[in-house]
Amino acid sequence: MRFSDKVCIVTGATSGIGRATAERMGAEGGCIVVIGRDEKAGADVVKTIKKSGGNAMFIKTDISNPTAVETAVQQTIDAWDRIDVLVNNAAMMTFTPITELSIEDWDQVINTNLRSVFLFCKYCIPHIKGGAIVNVSSVHAYETTPNVVPYATSKGGMEAFTRGVSQEYPRTKVRINCVAPGSVDTPMLWSNPNVKNGTEKIDKKNVGAPEDLASAICYLASDEARFIHGTTLVVDGGLLEKL
Repeated sequence: MRFSDKVCIVTGATSGIGRATAERMGAEGGCIVVIGRDEKAGADVVKTIKKSGGNAMFIKTDISNPTAVETAVQQTIDAWDRIDVLVNNAAMMTFTPITELSIEDWDQVINTNLRSVFLFCKYCIPHIKGGAIVNVSSVHAYETTPNVVPYATSKGGMEAFTRGVSQEYPRTKVRINCVAPGSVDTPMLWSNPNVKNGTEKIDKKNVGAPEDLASAICYLASDEARFIHGTTLVVDGGLLEKL
């Protein structure tokens, strides 16, 4: 039970990779803070975790809002008096050429995907002692497709952020790493217009399951990865090698 009695915050935990991660950590004994916007889905995740033997609570949070994030972190401390693991997973995409992209849409993607990582790290790290942070990046940080520039930018920035923070804190205080998924069977993948129109070709046999990413995230978040700090684990089924 790698997460027995450990307090784990997971953002974007009501679906996809985030949900699979929250449920896996809960099944391994964790106390899970489910961060998301959908209260009904959040309650369902909490129910599943408790049924598997873990503990959990849902906190509806605007992850781009400093006050909301600080409040969510304080609620976690009030409930369990510690934070051991932070998984920054929440993300969104737009599908518009850069010259047609509105400033509001650019800001929304950057705030959701990157500013939120800064905010959760800022408010969680003071409470973490010997724990771990895992940020969910993307292969789009390395190879990307047309019309998703804000998303690719946010993921590249996330990996630079992770490297920088790893230099500010020793791994004995907090380890910070990234996981970079390839194609994963989530609503984000199948709602992508580039996938729908064939610009981005997806072979279903090369699509990973959310649970595949949850396994990698849980590894990096656990004591098994105690000597891994400031790096990115690419979990893409070999996708980058083909691009």
